[in-house]
Amino acid sequence: MDFIQLCNTRQSCRSYSDRPVSDEDIRTCLEAARLSPSACNSQPYHIYLCTGDAAAEVAKTTQTAGMNKFTSQAPCLLVITEDNYNATAAIGSRRKDQDYRSVDIGIAAANICLCATTLGLSTCIVGWFDEKKLAALVGTTARIRLVISLGYAAEDDKLRTKKRKSAEDLITFVK
Repeated sequence: MDFIQLCNTRQSCRSYSDRPVSDEDIRTCLEAARLSPSACNSQPYHIYLCTGDAAAEVAKTTQTAGMNKFTSQAPCLLVITEDNYNATAAIGSRRKDQDYRSVDIGIAAANICLCATTLGLSTCIVGWFDEKKLAALVGTTARIRLVISLGYAAEDDKLRTKKRKSAEDLITFVK
């Protein structure tokens, strides 16, 4: 599959099967995150892999106000926290008044999701969660930025047509 096909195939999964995910596939997705680019190679994040009972408890923290009920079905939940920059990235961030950590976390999350798709897995990036409860569950004081559900899509989670802005609405060519 070429890259544009991969981008068209990847979608946010809202219904997971009970098929287990192999440790090898999980490690491959995590390796994709580890290899992702970051400002000054600082990799300012940490990933908590939650499976089994831990995943079930993490899922509960994403389901307040009736949100994200599908996370209970996912066999794996990845909790991504924000970490400190290395010295070079910290200096650059202050000097340029830019916080690169969110960008770096987004790149790592995209790598995880695209890698999962190449393995036949499905994902959903979740930004709605009870941060205090989730931090206590994974044992961190760091700022939690994202949760990614990971597993095999259920049969009823079919590929949907993507609704995106047009290229003209998103891109301006400057010559």
